[in-house]
Amino acid sequence: MTVHYETKFASLKSYEKGSVQAIDDDVRHYAFSNCFEIANNSKPYEKVVFGQNQIYVLETLRAEGTSPWYTCAHDEFALVMDGEIEIHLIKLDEAQIVKDTEKNGAVLVQGEPKGAKMGWMKLKRGHQGMLPKNTAYQFKSKEPGVLVMQTCKGDLSVEKWADICQTA
Repeated sequence: MTVHYETKFASLKSYEKGSVQAIDDDVRHYAFSNCFEIANNSKPYEKVVFGQNQIYVLETLRAEGTSPWYTCAHDEFALVMDGEIEIHLIKLDEAQIVKDTEKNGAVLVQGEPKGAKMGWMKLKRGHQGMLPKNTAYQFKSKEPGVLVMQTCKGDLSVEKWADICQTA
């Protein structure tokens, strides 16, 4: 007997609210958290935490328009779940680097970033980009999209557990 599995990939325009399902450790039964619903109910570039393991978090961002410039004292990763998103990078001059290496998560760059332009990436659904430490980065999206960030919880991380967790 052949068992058939169908993978459905959601988007901002088409998603179903996720639910908790009992699993039997078969990886085909795991599903990604409903980052689409979170992004659909968020402000552009609001960093909403939807997964946490100690200081490490997964954040969902609604990509829409142009974000502020961010920087971080540690590497971060951005995974595009929906849409087409540009990420522009500048290697920051010493004066704008986050000096507190114990400071977790992204922070806003004060003023316009100063330093050498490193280029930009155009990422589509399923593409991932690395955001190196001490680099300013800015997202640009012509149409609403969804980003998942792998980072550490910081001052810009927003927790909305009561809004995003299943209660019944």
